[in-house]
Amino acid sequence: MGLGGCILLIAVGAILTFATDWHMQGVNLDLVGVILMIVGLIGVTTFSSIARRRRVMVPPASTTVVETDRQRDGYHGGYGV
Repeated sequence: MGLGGCILLIAVGAILTFATDWHMQGVNLDLVGVILMIVGLIGVTTFSSIARRRRVMVPPASTTVVETDRQRDGYHGGYGV
């Protein structure tokens, strides 16, 4: 689940907890909303820690570039002799 899904869980949980006054027999919507918010927060922290580890960059290895000046017979600097 990505960061957007986690934020969606938090939003749905907050709506169920704070913005509704529905009463269902056998289901406590406030508790369901709190559980959704907790799962969303756990997802955000997990996603953040994984994303932080991915951002760690390894410095590039030093490479040595050797340039050689190759000339073809009869040509010098791109012009005919």
